[in-house]
Amino acid sequence: MPLRLFNALSRKKEIFKPSKGKSVSFYACGPTVYNYVHIGNLRTSIFNDLLRRVLELSGYKVKEIMNITDVDDKTIKGSRDAGQPIKDFTRYYEKEFLSDVKSLNIIPATKYTRATEHIKEMVDIIKILLEKEYAYKSGDGVYFDISKFKSYGKLSRLKKQNLKTGARVNNDEYEKDSARDFALWKFKKEDEPSWPSPFGSGRPGWHVECSAMSVKYLGMPIDIHTGGVDLIFPHHENEIAQSEAAYGKKFVRFFVEGEMMSVEGHKMSKSLKNTFTLRDLGACGFEPLDFRYLTLTAHYRSPLSFTWGSLSAARNARKNLAEKTLAAPKSDKKVLRKFWEDFLSAVNDDLNIPKALALVWKAVGKDEILFADKILGLGLGKLKKIKAGAKLEKLIKEREVLRSEKKWREADSIRNKILAEGYIIEDTPMGARIKKAG
Repeated sequence: MPLRLFNALSRKKEIFKPSKGKSVSFYACGPTVYNYVHIGNLRTSIFNDLLRRVLELSGYKVKEIMNITDVDDKTIKGSRDAGQPIKDFTRYYEKEFLSDVKSLNIIPATKYTRATEHIKEMVDIIKILLEKEYAYKSGDGVYFDISKFKSYGKLSRLKKQNLKTGARVNNDEYEKDSARDFALWKFKKEDEPSWPSPFGSGRPGWHVECSAMSVKYLGMPIDIHTGGVDLIFPHHENEIAQSEAAYGKKFVRFFVEGEMMSVEGHKMSKSLKNTFTLRDLGACGFEPLDFRYLTLTAHYRSPLSFTWGSLSAARNARKNLAEKTLAAPKSDKKVLRKFWEDFLSAVNDDLNIPKALALVWKAVGKDEILFADKILGLGLGKLKKIKAGAKLEKLIKEREVLRSEKKWREADSIRNKILAEGYIIEDTPMGARIKKAG
């Protein structure tokens, strides 16, 4: 059953096969560690995880590299505003990001690579670009000449007439109408960190780090490169240009890009105060895996609007699915095999997780659900059924009889007796369940 992925390079679904046997080279654009990572970016992290799980379930060995951007315009400004050395400032938010990764049950990358620890590799690629005359020195840095790279714009489908030949942009991030020569190296400023280089002391532009680190650890071509659709231009476009110009080889075979998340139908922005983090969700009583479940309800290439109501529904659904898993009997082998086929057909069709999740709700056996959770990553097998004991079992049965007779006051009295024993009783579609109080 082949895996088909939507390749942003070709704008169509293609059958995926690694370039080397059963080994997959996988590069995921990671966070810029200047603040807590917001839930929109974490949606992309979960999408990366789903893709990796599907690949590994298919028997591939995945080498995933993820960059940590710890020097750029945002981290420099953030550390300056905080009055901290940039290393101390960024390491704190890097640690918090990795904590988020763990709490969301995301498989860690094979290697996380910090930009500040790969300055040499960035200098090396810039030297090659200068030698090949794809880059040039200016008064404030070294720039990539987009007019020299004839296929510039092939990923983002930029039209040639929109390229501003000779114009330069020094910011690390910019809008789609700014298709200009971009900074590879920014010359030293008094209030910024800097490193020595043959073309002058300074620090790298944002885009060059991903080319340098991905090529070092994965070679070329990379099988799969992921990120959010907001990175297609300029970041991924610039990665292609500088990598292929320097090394004369295809940079990436599959660009797989995840759609954006909005909040209540609005774009996330600081001005609207809607850039929520897992800490904000936790303060409102939600667990990280409630958010993970919410992201599973939309295809990775479809927009997803976050609302507190949808998150509440996701929490209830995850809880009910966990309880269903507990109550489910052992699966019949024939039924299990049919489920495997249908589930794998869904996830191998460009990660159709919503369809796969719908199949899980129809599943009747525990083995079916636990098999699916190898991809869903909801930790459904970790919930343990509590053995109530004779006394509690008797109270539960008495309460069920009273409820069936609509003797609600007496039933509530039994609930209080159960609470006095140190347990909480919950009524679910699968019947009454108890859990430890507190």
